[in-house]
Amino acid sequence: MRFSALIVKNLVRRPHRSLLTLCALATAIAAVVALTAIADGFTHSFTAVYEAHSVDLVVSRQGAEDRLSSSVDAQLAERIERIPGVARAAPVLLEMLSIEDAGVYGVPTLGIELDSWLMEDYEIVAAADQNATPRSQSDGAAATEPRPDRIVYLGIHLAQRIGVQAGDTVRIFDDPYTVKGIFRSPSTWENGSMILPLATLQALTDRPGGATYIDVVLHKPISEKELQRIIAAIEALDNRLLALPTEEFVDTDLRMKMARAMAWLTGTIALFIGGLGTLNTMLMSVMERTREIGILRAIGWPRRRVVGMILGESCTLALAAAGLGVVVAWAMLGVLERSPAVQGLIDPYFGLSALVRGFVLAIGIGWIGA
Repeated sequence: MRFSALIVKNLVRRPHRSLLTLCALATAIAAVVALTAIADGFTHSFTAVYEAHSVDLVVSRQGAEDRLSSSVDAQLAERIERIPGVARAAPVLLEMLSIEDAGVYGVPTLGIELDSWLMEDYEIVAAADQNATPRSQSDGAAATEPRPDRIVYLGIHLAQRIGVQAGDTVRIFDDPYTVKGIFRSPSTWENGSMILPLATLQALTDRPGGATYIDVVLHKPISEKELQRIIAAIEALDNRLLALPTEEFVDTDLRMKMARAMAWLTGTIALFIGGLGTLNTMLMSVMERTREIGILRAIGWPRRRVVGMILGESCTLALAAAGLGVVVAWAMLGVLERSPAVQGLIDPYFGLSALVRGFVLAIGIGWIGA
């Protein structure tokens, strides 16, 4: 009998214990993979917000680790555009608002100048004038055009979540706003958000002339030396400004750090529990097989080979659990992603790193458990 076949046989002849350990460890691996996939998806979706607009630099306030607390002068965008090497710049005000009559709270809200180049990158899937039904003369005067400061654009997921269409009315701070259009973005995060005119959001949040950050697009191609020159020129406009490349801006965001930290903290607890289960199984296995191990030693098996057999059993169990855990995590997140309660709020990102992470952790637990 081959050594590998012996390892499998040792696990199969104690099916209940092996199966329970497999389930416990697979649950732990699934928790880690699922949580880190959600955290990675959050970062990936946030990065897609800037990639969709080809943003190269994001300018925020120096020292504001939480991007929502950043505050810069929106008029700085015009001065930034005049810096050689800058193609265009636009201020964005980011706030969290609620649509209380629909029972939806904490909606990401973007304040953007509606004639800005940023609006060109959104795909308008439904516009108010497309859904409008012409009134007959007996119905009275034709419908009036909504006030420019009382219009809102909804992301496609948000619109589905609250059940409104283009042309409908939603209430924000008890004031009616006409849904001018429904948009789709490459970013899941933006698909669950809404867009208000910049001046309107500034008035609603008592931040006149303010913006959270300024998106900057550069002329390409550009060298690293030229990039650093532009960053220095932007920061020279005001010593409170901080200009960062898009990826660095997202990676250093407090919410991204907290999401990753919480995912790993919760996952570590799950892994600890799974590791204890594996340790218990292997400990019981060795204690029950002392006679068998003694016989193996008596017939000439070296200690290294006996230890290799125990490690092999533990790692085989862990690898099987990793495969099962990854499948469970993928299926669980697929169901969760389609749930109306969280649709548009999470966008799990299953990259190669998530799979490698699951199997590496499983092998580590297998070695520790053995």
